[in-house]
Amino acid sequence: QVQLVGSGGGSVHPGGSLRLSCAAYGFTIERYSMSWYRQAPGKDREFVASISSAGGNTDYGDPVKDRFIISRDNAKHMVYLQMNNLQPEDTALYFCKAHGAGRPIYWGQGTQVTVSS
Repeated sequence: QVQLVGSGGGSVHPGGSLRLSCAAYGFTIERYSMSWYRQAPGKDREFVASISSAGGNTDYGDPVKDRFIISRDNAKHMVYLQMNNLQPEDTALYFCKAHGAGRPIYWGQGTQVTVSS
């Protein structure tokens, strides 16, 4: 059964850090690009970061550039999002996504990140 299981969310103060993890089950993760998206209440889902199948290329949304780092470990079937200098506007439900040309798209269930003082 295909699953993407996100974890690592929580509540932090502004300026804090969190590391999200996404575990992949039931498909060959190394054949997929992986991305993180987020959705705040009342807002559309927003692109956060992506990483190519082998990890050689990354891309980031403007709001998180220079603060977030996406990485992957295909041997462990894992994708990570290191989030530094978190701000209240980063508060959202964070989703991981598996995608690739000609391949089905898989979404994780979301993990909550809350940044407040």
